[in-house]
Amino acid sequence: MTDRRRARTVPIPEPGGSRPVGTAGGRSRATQRGAATVLVAGVALVTMLVAGMLLVVAGYVAAVHRVRGAADLVALSAAAAFARGRDACAAAEALAVQNGVLLGSCRVRGDVLEFAVSVTVSRPVATPSPLFPGSVTATASAGRTGLEGGSGSAGVRWDRTSR
Repeated sequence: MTDRRRARTVPIPEPGGSRPVGTAGGRSRATQRGAATVLVAGVALVTMLVAGMLLVVAGYVAAVHRVRGAADLVALSAAAAFARGRDACAAAEALAVQNGVLLGSCRVRGDVLEFAVSVTVSRPVATPSPLFPGSVTATASAGRTGLEGGSGSAGVRWDRTSR
């Protein structure tokens, strides 16, 4: 006797067709498709924003250091010019132009033996930001006495002027 059994057939999925989607924890895998791409794109965007802000802050820090050094140099050269009998403010203006800063003010107090020269210089920031000021200002004093801080006192101020 021959036993004829029917052969079982298993459906073969068509190329490009849909296939059954399993579930994990009650959520289908189809709803999670692309979630890692969105997460990586978000992390990359935040990283770029933080890096951009750090570059802007680094530009302001560099501008502060440059303007402080220029203010000290201008004040010292103006004091040396005044000690030699020349016009201190004219020497300060010439050296400010050479250092790429703007001389805001120049003041000489005292006489030839005891004097102090105070200068204020400013410099625009290379990459201004709408959140930060457009230029950085520093003051410095130099001379032969304790007037206004004596030789080498300096301060920095932020100006909210646009470029």
